[in-house]
Amino acid sequence: MTAKPMTKTQLVAALAEEMDADKKTANAALDAIAALVMREVAAGGAVTLPGIGKVMCRARPERQVRNPATGETMTKEADRAVKVTIAKALKDAVNS
Repeated sequence: MTAKPMTKTQLVAALAEEMDADKKTANAALDAIAALVMREVAAGGAVTLPGIGKVMCRARPERQVRNPATGETMTKEADRAVKVTIAKALKDAVNS
């Protein structure tokens, strides 16, 4: 089942309907949540979105990688990656 992902416009419209508010309020709420999650995760913290999952920043150590074009092995510096752990409630809803 391949469905197109919901766009921000569609998400704002659905959120406005769910909140029984106008689209401008729903858009402001969505933007505020996105900014809050981005700021907290960028600072190294984690945010739990109830019923959806947990968004966190994970440190990755320095490691050896291979350039697929040349086969050359090189060292990639340590960096950070965003990790999302899906909530059990969402997994159960999808698999039922």
